[in-house]
Amino acid sequence: MRPNRLRTLWQSGGAAVNGWLAIANSFSAETMAHQGWDTLTIDLQHGVVDYQAMVTMLQAISTTDTVPVVRVPWLEPGILMKTLDAGAYAVICPMISTREDAQKLVAYTHYAPRGTRSFGPVRALLYGGADYPQQANDTIVTFAMIETAAALDNLDAIMSVEGLDAVYIGPSDLSLALGCKPTFDDVDPPVAQAIDHILARAKAHGLVAGIHNGGPQAALARIAKGFQFVTVSSDARLMAAGAQQIVGAMRAGQGLS
Repeated sequence: MRPNRLRTLWQSGGAAVNGWLAIANSFSAETMAHQGWDTLTIDLQHGVVDYQAMVTMLQAISTTDTVPVVRVPWLEPGILMKTLDAGAYAVICPMISTREDAQKLVAYTHYAPRGTRSFGPVRALLYGGADYPQQANDTIVTFAMIETAAALDNLDAIMSVEGLDAVYIGPSDLSLALGCKPTFDDVDPPVAQAIDHILARAKAHGLVAGIHNGGPQAALARIAKGFQFVTVSSDARLMAAGAQQIVGAMRAGQGLS
């Protein structure tokens, strides 16, 4: 089976620089993949992406060594299994708040006897290789998103679930859960404390910790703290920022700013 470079990177002590794909287009996904990201995450939860678009985007990412990741919309077995069947090498599941949630997530993403994933790796065989069925359980990476007050209360119970590989912090939803303004980088003190606590507990449980960031400065600071999966911006935000820079320069040059 094709190795999961995400696991290899983590085993060497490195941190994955993850890009985010919210635009439902294979060409934009391919363009992003050729820029050198370690991983790219297709966002089915908040991005404007449906399943068929996701498949074409996974195919586009496959033109590079970038590891394909998908954030599913919810803890629902059908979409988790179809996402893996399409060739995702990691899945991020939002709003995992209890040990039972985490147990379901692990079950849905693993074949028996570890889990209840149904067999039908239609594209995963093409991407992963003929021995995908035998190796998938040890190759695929499963992230639980920690972003609710209940998840903070149940942190150790969630992280002790066997088969869970990593946790991923959504700072905006975590901020809302703690009564603070939703943001990625300059979070309020209670959120900063919660983020540090999640990271510490992940390390204690031997799990990788990941987090969403708005820019590279915050991502680098979080890598220095011990995060090994950092998302920086998104295709939509990068396109908007690049366009704003060009238009701003043109308007200034015309004396119109």
